[in-house]
Amino acid sequence: MTTVSAGPVAVAQRLREGMAAGVLSFPLTAFRDDGSLDPDGFRAHVAERLAAAPGAVFPACGTGEFFSLDEDEYRQVVTTTVEEAAGRVPVVAGTGYGWAQAVRFARIAEEAGADALLVLPHYLVAAPQDGLVAQLEQITARTPLPLIAYQRGQVAFTAGSLRRIAALSNVIGLKDGHSDLDRLQRLTLAAPEDFLFFNGASTAEIQARAYATVGVPAYSSAVHAFAPEIAGAFFTALRDGDRGTVDKLLREFYVPLVELRDRVPGYAVSLVKAAARLRGHRVGPVRAPLTDPSPADLAALTALLTAGLDLVGASL
Repeated sequence: MTTVSAGPVAVAQRLREGMAAGVLSFPLTAFRDDGSLDPDGFRAHVAERLAAAPGAVFPACGTGEFFSLDEDEYRQVVTTTVEEAAGRVPVVAGTGYGWAQAVRFARIAEEAGADALLVLPHYLVAAPQDGLVAQLEQITARTPLPLIAYQRGQVAFTAGSLRRIAALSNVIGLKDGHSDLDRLQRLTLAAPEDFLFFNGASTAEIQARAYATVGVPAYSSAVHAFAPEIAGAFFTALRDGDRGTVDKLLREFYVPLVELRDRVPGYAVSLVKAAARLRGHRVGPVRAPLTDPSPADLAALTALLTAGLDLVGASL
């Protein structure tokens, strides 16, 4: 399905409106027990995420195990998301690796009808600021889709580099996963007024208030992938200034979730997928090199999820 991009300004405006209305949802990619893609399971999962009214949906990104998808699987994932969204919310597909591979995925996303791209950190090597800028320059020169840069790991922009990428015709925003608020404040002050910023920290709700103080209230929510009731309650409380509810959800659900997440590398995705399975979603296991939670950690997750849902009047 090839569609004509709405253009960077229009897409940025739709994202801005979506960010004010709900969390940014990052669906899981569904696999069968043998590790193959489960298209029907993925379609059902995306439909359920969309029914929970996110501000935008980001398929085939970190939570969606972009790094483990081949090009045909990626095409199916993005196409399915576009079909299910049906124009109701923006669809921002992940892309990454080196710029040449990122462009290959970008072209697939464009053909599938995605509205924009999230450019995940490049593969393996550290790079100077000129190289980080050049990576985006190479991608922007080869796709009409609006781009959101994602800084985490080996990618961290200076204020000067931020000005350079913001000047590129179709770079519309930055997702931050470093949680360095000093650096982030410098970036927001250096950016054009209409440039978008997203809190992309792992379990972003933990730092949502802190990010908001430097002008970045929008955030991605992995919890939305398995408990939109909790994610929605937190978003509403934060938006409305309900400190008591925010503190309660942080203290009794989000902080224990982070402590469980930090036990094993990769649990930022594995626990999310396990929690979705506990809710009856057909998302299957994670792909290597990630591993599914141990029986003991799965039991702890079950207890925590049950308690978290009870906090918002929902059940497992």
